[in-house]
Amino acid sequence: MTLNRRSLLGTLGAGTLLGSPLAALAQFRVEVSGIGATQVPIAIAKFKDEDRAPQPISAIVRADLERSGLFKMIDASSANLDESAKPVLSEWRSRGTDALLAGSVTRLADGRFDLRYRLWDVVKGSEIGLQSTAVPKDDLRLHAHRIADEVYQRLTGDKGIFSTRIAYVSKAAGLYYLWVADADGLGAQEALRSAEPIISPAWSPDGRELAYVSFDTRKAVVVVQDVSSGKRRVVANFKGSNSAPAWSPDGERLAVTLTRDGISQLYVMNRRGEGLQRLTSSGAIDTEAAWAPDGRSLYFVSDRGGGPQVYRMPAGGGGAERVTFSGNYNISPAISPDGRYMAYITRQGGAFKLMLMDLAGGSVTGLTETSEDESPCFAPNSRLIIYASRAGGRDVLMTTNLDGTVRARLAAPQADVREPVWGPFQR
Repeated sequence: MTLNRRSLLGTLGAGTLLGSPLAALAQFRVEVSGIGATQVPIAIAKFKDEDRAPQPISAIVRADLERSGLFKMIDASSANLDESAKPVLSEWRSRGTDALLAGSVTRLADGRFDLRYRLWDVVKGSEIGLQSTAVPKDDLRLHAHRIADEVYQRLTGDKGIFSTRIAYVSKAAGLYYLWVADADGLGAQEALRSAEPIISPAWSPDGRELAYVSFDTRKAVVVVQDVSSGKRRVVANFKGSNSAPAWSPDGERLAVTLTRDGISQLYVMNRRGEGLQRLTSSGAIDTEAAWAPDGRSLYFVSDRGGGPQVYRMPAGGGGAERVTFSGNYNISPAISPDGRYMAYITRQGGAFKLMLMDLAGGSVTGLTETSEDESPCFAPNSRLIIYASRAGGRDVLMTTNLDGTVRARLAAPQADVREPVWGPFQR
C-alpha cells in the first residue's frame, strides 16, 4: 500500500516507535546544480588537525554554504591556515575572494574537541570574529552546521538554517520509517517504524514534537510524538478518517481533516486533542490546511469549484476566498514563515510541478524541471524549499532556492524517501 498527496489529497499514515537507527538507509549524497544570481566568493581552508576528528568540519561547512546558492567556493586546498594565522588578505583578494574561513580541531583530555575558527572580511582587510568552544564528540557535526550558520548570517544578514532539522519518510523491504535528520539529510535517527504507510509528518513550532497519522489499527488516527522521548499520544480518533495535521504558529492548536460527519472537512482542536471545532461546511472535500504565520488565517485545498484549488479563510472559520487560479489542479500549500510566499504543487498535463506564488502580488513562478514533485515545505528563514520528487527511478528529496536557479538533490541510495518537513529554529 502506497499513499501520497497527489492521489489522496491529504490522506495520511504512520507507524510504531523503535529506537535503533538504520545507517544504511539514512546516508545521503548531495548534488548541487545551478548558480545563484548573486554569490559571495568565499575560501574555506581545511581545519587544522580535522583529519584526527570524527567529522570533516570544513567539508560540512562548505557543503552547507554551497547548498544555499549564495556562495561561490574559492579553492583553498593548498592553504595552510588556522584561526591563529595572519593571512595576506590582499593575495586572497587578488584571487577574487571576499571572505576567508579557517580553524582547528583539537582533541581534549576529557574526550571533547576544542573547535576554533576565524572569519576574515577580505574586501575590508579585517577580521570579522573568532569563536572557540569545547564540543562533545557526538556534537561535532551539529557545531559544524552552527559554524555555517554563523558565516551565513555574518555575510548575508539572514539567519542560517544549517543547524535545524528535517523529518522525512522512507520505505524499504516492505517497512515504512520516519527519520529525523540534520538539514543536509545526514545524521539521521529513526523515530518510527511500521508495516503501514507513514505520510505527512508535521513539526510543532518549538521543534519538540511531530504530529502524524497512524494506521496501526488500519484506521487513520492523528498522533503526536515527543521527538526526544518517543512518547506518543492520540489526539484525533473520531469516526472515519483523521488526517492532515497542521500546527498553529503558537503550537497550541492543530488543524485536521476529518470525515466524522461525512465528507472531508476542516476542524481545529487544542494540542491535547480537546475542544474540537468544525471550520468548514462546504459540501466539498476540504483538506490540507496550512496556517498563515500570524495565525489569523488558514490556507487549504478544496474541490468546491470543481477541481482542487487553494483557498484562504479566517482561522476561526467563515467565508473562504480562492487563491490559485492558474491551472485546474493545485494542492499542498505551504506558507513561508515570513508570510510572503506560498509554495504548492500544480498538475500540468501528467506532470506535478512545484510552484511559488508571491502572495502580495499573485505572481506565480515554476521552480523545477522534474515532473513528480510533492510535499513542499519552507526552511525556517524562508530562503529555501524542501520537497520530494522522483529521479533515476526512485523517490528523492530536493531543495531549491526561491527562484529555482539552485537545486540540491539529497539521495538515499537504499530507500525511497518522501514527505519532507523542515523543522523550526531551535528555541
